[in-house]
Amino acid sequence: MKYLIYVLKRLVSLVPVLLGISLIVFFLIRLIPGDPATTLLGSHATPDTVRELRSQLGLTKPLWNQYLTFLGHLLSGNLGHSYVYDSSVTALIKTSLPTTLWLLVSATIFTVLIAVPLAVLAAARRNGVADNIIRAVPVIGLGLPSFWLGIMLILAFGLKLGWFPVAGYGDTFSQHLRGIVLPGITIALTLSPILIRSLRASMIDVLSSDYIVTARSKGLSTSRVVLGHALRNAAVSSITVLGVNIAYLTGSTLVVERVFSLPGIGQQMINSILGRDFPTVQGITMVFAVMVVVVNLLTDVTHAALDPRVSLA
Repeated sequence: MKYLIYVLKRLVSLVPVLLGISLIVFFLIRLIPGDPATTLLGSHATPDTVRELRSQLGLTKPLWNQYLTFLGHLLSGNLGHSYVYDSSVTALIKTSLPTTLWLLVSATIFTVLIAVPLAVLAAARRNGVADNIIRAVPVIGLGLPSFWLGIMLILAFGLKLGWFPVAGYGDTFSQHLRGIVLPGITIALTLSPILIRSLRASMIDVLSSDYIVTARSKGLSTSRVVLGHALRNAAVSSITVLGVNIAYLTGSTLVVERVFSLPGIGQQMINSILGRDFPTVQGITMVFAVMVVVVNLLTDVTHAALDPRVSLA
């Protein structure tokens, strides 16, 4: 029951956050140079046709009036109508959102597969050769931009070896799986260094605890002590690190989607910005904001469930 109350409190506290995000999104998008009506009609449009189209799109109304209209539609679940695609923004997002979610799930899986074994090895071989190498490589990885990593993976595993497609997402489930591998690894390589450092530090701290010393004195094998006791307890704090960084990377998936030509909402957002499609940009940004908020909420709830020291008040 206390967890349910905790979740409900967190959900209520998110309402002003999302309201503030909607306000910022609405006004910041208006700072983008260019006019939607002029973009849609082309450079040869006359001033009269531009004014008429602006009036049809509701762009001649005061900004506060436009915001209240946007907020009213948002509260009713209507994200607006796309200027460029002549379709509801909700329908566009429903089409492209699964690709982005697939990308985030695959990136999380690859991050865990890369970071956990390396962190465990580094902690178990503290100050050894393996530990020094594992600590040095993540420092280099932190400075590499995701678009460069993506291009290098395309050149190596897409063009040279031909193991994975270099662009696109495919039409079947098997094609989706193959198409999401390189983008997922690209994000994982930027996220893994942070998780490796966090998990390694937590494991070293746990391995020096009294109960670990007791477990060793009872004759338990090193692998059982490290994997069965240390990793399980050290992973609690690292879950928060992983969740926070996944939330942070949620908004940056658009770069990876652009590199690999994935039909996700990040790619759609870039196209909408170039087309000055205000409703679509606003709708996608709000979806990104909700995804970040949900990931943070799930991270906090999971941490609270796993760590009894966390207060649920």
